[in-house]
Amino acid sequence: MASPFKISALLLTFCVSISLTLPVRSQTCASQTFTNNNLYTHCLDLPTLSSYLHFTYDAANSTLSVAFFASPSKSNGWISWAINPKVAAMGGAQALVAFKDSKGVMSAKTYNISTSTPYSVEQSKLAFDVWDTRAEEESGVMRIFAKIKVPPELAAKGTLNQVWQVGSTVGAAKGVLTIHDMGAPNLNSKGTLDLNGGKSVSSGGLDSRTKRKNIHGVLNAVSWGILFPLGIVIARYLRTFPSADPAWFYLHVSCQVSAYAIGVAGWATGIKLGSESKGVQFSLHRNIGIALFALATVQIFALFLRPKKDHKYRFYWNIYHHGVGYAILILGILNVFKGLDILQPGDKWRTIYIIAIAVLGGIAALLELITWIVVLRRKSSKSTKPYEGYGGQSRP
Repeated sequence: MASPFKISALLLTFCVSISLTLPVRSQTCASQTFTNNNLYTHCLDLPTLSSYLHFTYDAANSTLSVAFFASPSKSNGWISWAINPKVAAMGGAQALVAFKDSKGVMSAKTYNISTSTPYSVEQSKLAFDVWDTRAEEESGVMRIFAKIKVPPELAAKGTLNQVWQVGSTVGAAKGVLTIHDMGAPNLNSKGTLDLNGGKSVSSGGLDSRTKRKNIHGVLNAVSWGILFPLGIVIARYLRTFPSADPAWFYLHVSCQVSAYAIGVAGWATGIKLGSESKGVQFSLHRNIGIALFALATVQIFALFLRPKKDHKYRFYWNIYHHGVGYAILILGILNVFKGLDILQPGDKWRTIYIIAIAVLGGIAALLELITWIVVLRRKSSKSTKPYEGYGGQSRP
């Protein structure tokens, strides 16, 4: 049977071996065709949201012909491609939007987005001329077609700030767009378009807010999602082995204190992000996070009130300690998945976390079996041991 110290090492290092895989994009803009046999000079595979842009720029009259392809997040959703005259960002963008109207017919409209938060999105004419707008759908992919008169100052630069987006639903009667997801792919759907060479230049990587969201997610996944469950596994199973005492206790406390310290940093980051997100709230995720922080704080301070093993209140303290610990375990894992739904970092990260939890759960199941075997053997050996009476003689 493996020693408790080898098991400890396995528990502390198991997640290091998980390998990372990169998603592969199966379709490119070069393979796409048009129902009206339109031809465009350039096409781009945009870096997020599985979106594509086809365009032709006529420098002689500053006319830009575009065809934007994307799949909405739901079948009755919307897609959008926009030009922002000032910066590569949502605020101030002049947008072309496609969606199904109340009769299920594809429609193309123009929308203005305000420059200040919370953003207002209003259906109206754009700051530049737009004509020949239309929309269509095929196999779940929506398409917007339009011709745009590029403003002189942008034509002189030869580049445009472009922003693209997809959403889940539309108030078909009034054309009111519901807010899009706030995951990294949605927040990074922006860049610079070279009108002459057809090159799409990244907007400079992740912005500071997205980086803070990623930091928040990593801190909480490591703390509540991995370290805290690991500490529970150590406490539950390693103390079965007499040779692991008191090593198991110090390992358990180290895991839980580390999880708490990292988790508090992640919690504080989340509170700060929430205070900056006016009009955007993730109430359940936020409330679970606050509950986790409160329970974990009580759990840490309860260590200083732990009665001795032979104290009459130790039994009740153990019930409290185990109950709160398992509540934190369940809420922590649940909130990691809620956070993944909000951040939407990509399927590979959800898969990696599921694998990590599955491996930890598998180790726990194996140790549960070993623990029962050890306990049953001890009981069996005690029940068969002969009783020695006075004088050292075995009692018949």
